[in-house]
Amino acid sequence: MTPFTVPTITREFRGMWIATVANIDWPSRTGLSIPQQQAEFVALLDVAQQAGLNAVILHVRAAGDALYPSTLEPWMRSFSGTQGVDPGWDPLQYAIEQSHARGIELHAWFNPFRAGNASDTARLAEAHFGRKRPDILRRYCSQLWFDPGEAATHDQAIAVVSDVVRRYAVDGVHIDDYFYPYPETGCTTDFPDNTAFAAYQRQGGTMARADWRRDNVNRFVERLYATVRGLSRTARVGISPFGIWRPGNPAGITGLDSYASIYADSRLWLQRGWADYFAPQLYWSSTSVGQNYNALLTWWTQQNTMRRHLWPGLASYRIADGSSAPFAVTEISTQIGITRAQSSASGGPSGTIFYNASSVKNDRGGFVTALKSGLYADGAIPPATTWLEAPAPVAPTIAATRGAVNVQLTITSGGGEPQWWLVRWRTAGSWRQRVLPYTTRTLDIPQAGIEGIVVTTINRVGTASTDAVWRP
Repeated sequence: MTPFTVPTITREFRGMWIATVANIDWPSRTGLSIPQQQAEFVALLDVAQQAGLNAVILHVRAAGDALYPSTLEPWMRSFSGTQGVDPGWDPLQYAIEQSHARGIELHAWFNPFRAGNASDTARLAEAHFGRKRPDILRRYCSQLWFDPGEAATHDQAIAVVSDVVRRYAVDGVHIDDYFYPYPETGCTTDFPDNTAFAAYQRQGGTMARADWRRDNVNRFVERLYATVRGLSRTARVGISPFGIWRPGNPAGITGLDSYASIYADSRLWLQRGWADYFAPQLYWSSTSVGQNYNALLTWWTQQNTMRRHLWPGLASYRIADGSSAPFAVTEISTQIGITRAQSSASGGPSGTIFYNASSVKNDRGGFVTALKSGLYADGAIPPATTWLEAPAPVAPTIAATRGAVNVQLTITSGGGEPQWWLVRWRTAGSWRQRVLPYTTRTLDIPQAGIEGIVVTTINRVGTASTDAVWRP
């Protein structure tokens, strides 16, 4: 008889961003009915589950607006086409429930400083912060921005994030690369923050403007992390900065200087531990010279002295995109292989995130199909966030009833604060697995050739209990 040895739990973050701004990913267009909007989201989750993903990062505040009912900001226009119009349901609550039902984490993605496009000025809802506080709204070329140098901008963004963390069972809070605006082609003006900078100088500030701008962002990032930690023991904080900190780091890297251009000292945030996971947007290929994926990932690994989770962002949207330098169909698989090869290094990566959901849904170039049959053929759960405190999970009690076709598994909680049941079973020598929300207590497993079932409790920070084992 083959020995029944329970394998080590496979840990890897496998995520995708779902962008709602401008209907990039969801909903596909404005004016859909509620059932159509819900069906589109479920379809994205079903594809994610089939692809072997275990997390989605959902855009809930794109430009001073909300994907959920809020007393602080207006509804985003992605549903109705008009900012401030109630779509008639709570998309965020629905998204959380549907994600968790599939064993998928949901992280809420916020833009703290972006306020919209300049063309939106006359269309901003009365509840938009830029209408309430026009004194902190800045127009930069074609964009509208909440001035990062104004305390009111920070206070509003922190209040919005805090509201979501208090009211919703999100698994994480996420910000991306929009801090100060990226340089705009054909626009030669500087960001118009003279008022805030002059106020800073009147109060005795001595930093040069560039350093002051970086300090504004640094203070926000530090405050965001401290705020979330004060509200939740378990919600992780993630940041997805531009993939190049500064040109020449490492040697040979060229491109935009995010430190000097958008005032993002992202290396500092990582080394101060102001995030639980870092997802630098490494949207370049493994064969690129000036922006090489492997070299940049190695550099970020070396900077990760606090050993936070490192989950680089991959540009799945670039596969066969019709540009002059499209990704080959095999590029994403190559990058995942490179990422895994660095996982054993100190501070090394332990997962990846795809931008964007549409490329996953459409199986751009067949990359999802390739992952399902290859690198993602076996399931994985996200790595444990060991520096966050949560009660140690208790192993469940399990029972199994054999029927004509299936074994019905029944799970009884052992107590504590479970988030998931990790159910694994071996059939004819091969292991399979499912992740179930802790509210689900039964599962039917095909009994033909069944050799044993293992259930493990996973808490909200990913810590696992001992195993509960059933054998026929």
